[in-house]
Amino acid sequence: MHTVLMVILLFASIFMIVSILLQSSKSDGLSGAIAGGAEQLFGRKKSNTYDAMLSKVTTVSSIAYIILTLVIVTIFN
Repeated sequence: MHTVLMVILLFASIFMIVSILLQSSKSDGLSGAIAGGAEQLFGRKKSNTYDAMLSKVTTVSSIAYIILTLVIVTIFN
């Protein structure tokens, strides 16, 4: 049981790391500050983009990581 939970924890952590690394940067630096919020107002919908999917994968994998860590610590400690 301990080994199975540790393997699932390993996969959750790998998914979380990969999804975080694949996300695009939120800040555009100085050019984003000068251009203002035109991209936010007239840009494409965030709910249907690749970044939105990666954000959901990051959220789910981080919640799974936290829950699995707490379960492993409480059961096997």
